[in-house]
Order: sequence, then structure tokens, then C-alpha cells
Amino acid sequence: MAQQSHSHGDQGPHGGKMQDVVGVHAELLTAERTLTIHLYDEAGKPVAASGYTASALVGSGQSRQVVQLAPGAENTLSGTAAAPVARGTSITLQIKNPAGRSGQARF
Repeated sequence: MAQQSHSHGDQGPHGGKMQDVVGVHAELLTAERTLTIHLYDEAGKPVAASGYTASALVGSGQSRQVVQLAPGAENTLSGTAAAPVARGTSITLQIKNPAGRSGQARF
């Protein structure tokens, strides 16, 4: 089985951008006000989101908001922003894995 490697800006299985953070590959999807992160291992298999905590700093111009992301179904973390997230908006993900290790990724 070939090992998948993701560099900054790679596209994930759901069409979102992929970033490496705290030992997993995080795929970001936005739809209106909803932010969803899908977690995958090095082989591209889903990683259970239970035990992970995360927040996203969503910024556009002078406007900034922090969105708390909670584990959802299977390998997802999701949250709802106060306002719709415009295409091209800068998003910084802060994530902590079940072992307590934390990291950041920029989308």
C-alpha cells in the first residue's frame, strides 16, 4: 500500500485543503458558517476525533472571531462561526490531541 504524503495546500478526500498538525492530516471544509475538520493518519485512513480539542481563529480584514470545534461523527471536529466564512478567509487551527500534544495549522 502506498503511503500518502500531504504538503501545505494539498487537497483532501472531501475537496478541502490538507495540513499536517500534531501527527495527523487535517482537512478543512467551510460551508456558510460551519467549519469542519476531518482527521486522517499517514495512510489516509480516518482518525477518531474523540479526545481531540480544537479552535479556529477566523479572520477577514479587521474582523476576527474564534470558533470552538467539538468532536462530531467519526473523524470530524466542527463548529459554527458567528458570521458566514467568506472564500479566501484566513483560518488558523489550534488543535490538541488526546495525548495532550498541541499544534497549529494555517489555511
